[in-house]
Amino acid sequence: MERFFLNLPSAASRRGHSDDKRRLHTRLCALMAAAALLAVLFPTASLAQEDRLVVGNPTPMRGEFFTELWGDATSDIDVRQLLHGYDLIMWDAEGIRFTVDPTVVVDWSWEENKAGDHVFTFILSDELIWSDGEQITAWDYAFSYLFCLSPVLEEIGARPLRIEPLAGYREYIEEGAPLYGVQVPSDDTLVLTLDHEYLPFFYEMGLLRCNPYPISVIAPGVEVRDDGEGVFLCNIEDPDGEPLFTADLLRKTVLDPETGYMSHPSVVSGPYMLTSWDGVTAEFEINPFYKGNAEGEYPSIARLTYTLAENDTMIDELVAGEFGLLNKVTRMDTIMDGLERMYGEGYSVTDYPRTGLFFLSFACEKPTVTSAAVRKAIAWCMDRDQLTADYAGDFGVCVDGWYGIGQWMYQIASGEIAAPKGCEGIGLDSLVHYEPDPDSAAYILEEDGWFLNADGLREKDGVVLDLKLLYPEGNNIAVSLQENMIDILQEVGIRITMEAIPMADLLSQWYQQEEREADMFCLGSNFYPVFEPSVHFKADGSWAYTNLVDKKLYDAAVAMRTTQPGDVAGYMQNWLKFQERFNDILPMIPIYGNYYVDFYTSYLANYRVEVRMTWSDAIVGAWLDWPEE
Repeated sequence: MERFFLNLPSAASRRGHSDDKRRLHTRLCALMAAAALLAVLFPTASLAQEDRLVVGNPTPMRGEFFTELWGDATSDIDVRQLLHGYDLIMWDAEGIRFTVDPTVVVDWSWEENKAGDHVFTFILSDELIWSDGEQITAWDYAFSYLFCLSPVLEEIGARPLRIEPLAGYREYIEEGAPLYGVQVPSDDTLVLTLDHEYLPFFYEMGLLRCNPYPISVIAPGVEVRDDGEGVFLCNIEDPDGEPLFTADLLRKTVLDPETGYMSHPSVVSGPYMLTSWDGVTAEFEINPFYKGNAEGEYPSIARLTYTLAENDTMIDELVAGEFGLLNKVTRMDTIMDGLERMYGEGYSVTDYPRTGLFFLSFACEKPTVTSAAVRKAIAWCMDRDQLTADYAGDFGVCVDGWYGIGQWMYQIASGEIAAPKGCEGIGLDSLVHYEPDPDSAAYILEEDGWFLNADGLREKDGVVLDLKLLYPEGNNIAVSLQENMIDILQEVGIRITMEAIPMADLLSQWYQQEEREADMFCLGSNFYPVFEPSVHFKADGSWAYTNLVDKKLYDAAVAMRTTQPGDVAGYMQNWLKFQERFNDILPMIPIYGNYYVDFYTSYLANYRVEVRMTWSDAIVGAWLDWPEE
């Protein structure tokens, strides 16, 4: 049997990567076509012909399958997309805008009232059904808003959703008043109002995104009412009694590790239902009441198993038939192993750009890294190009800002897609490309008052630059970090000690759900279609997770969000200003964006992850096309 290898372009240059990426993608597509032919001739005999797909991912799940309010691990996001459907709003990539999901909203209108507020009226489909057979109504969407915005969530370790433009938001969270921006005239009608003081807003309709959540499971004994001035939560049996919607209730109904809706959501609205979760592996089966997505697709694969796949063994397990799909593979040696072995084995390969990045984040509340000079010095002592090459190879792109190569803004700025009118000439050349320059690092530190002490470490006002960096267990980035950052930093008087901990523990510290012991965190993050950094700034002006206070960065984020809807050129200009400020002060040091690679059995048909961008969306329109025996 002839074997196929991917002839990868040189990794010597990262700045002019677009042509290399196009050639890489072309070669990969050609090899996939060859693989498809070989799959017909040499089918995979080791996979059992059953209506079940086992999906592996190298990022472990945390079990946060409810909302992003407790954290946002990428694997948990995928599970949420399987379980929670019928969002009012969907992303239109071609139009670079949000619009209503016609599966959910059968009619809608908007108007500007006398105050200048924007009032949206949605008429909901009467075919929306929970997985237990009960009707989904406008009241369920109203509950979702009331729940996700509630300050009660802070008492149980969550960060309530901030939708400040929603009319009455401030009065609801500060005074307990009805939420005026959400009204329910009838079971099938939802009226949402955006406050004129927060308009314009570039992603305006994106602010209205909302999945329904079941109040009967999350807050039993509680209902949503509308007094004409907005919606509010009320006890069913004793409206004037002590409120039942409390932190104690939610600790039981949401956070209980055995039965809580967080890790064991029992009643859902998405294409699949969770049947079991043991802390590593999640099992799903089709939700029989799911009415399909906006493309008219229904789930066809009866059962799904989603679990951790180790980089060192996942390709062997795929060949052995233990997995049918490997999702979001990023490590270069694993990708190359798969590319070398898959062709002729009855498997297919797809690559697609990630809407996120890999980075080092600072805990800026620590006196060691509060100063931008220290953060810049660290950046000037990193060989980020080599780090990218070592971990992601030619599927990685060294990036200089807070963006992912799958985001439409980056693709316009980098020339990946044609620039819309007014965006010509908007590029990334103004961003500093930090690379190893120990002399510049030493100069910056001394200018800021950091001098070498008797131990050879930089010190200022009793603070010594002896730092701790946490990274995820099982991630082999440590070797490259040692060679391409730690050793270089030692030359200028900064010592960093690395420690590997479980991903769940690392995220708990980064999200500040527990006391932070480290100065730096090595991790990755994906972005939502609504790129809205300003919502991550806290009341004191600090950027959540980094605790960096910088008014210019916040103002740049606000300028992005207040761009007129449809003004793509204006948004791009404001986006670039935000990236320039981020690049200058470095609350985080961006390292690389990358292409995800999925390996899967060729019997998985119509799996269009390159279009849908996540396996959990793509799996709805896919099916297992086993050959006849």
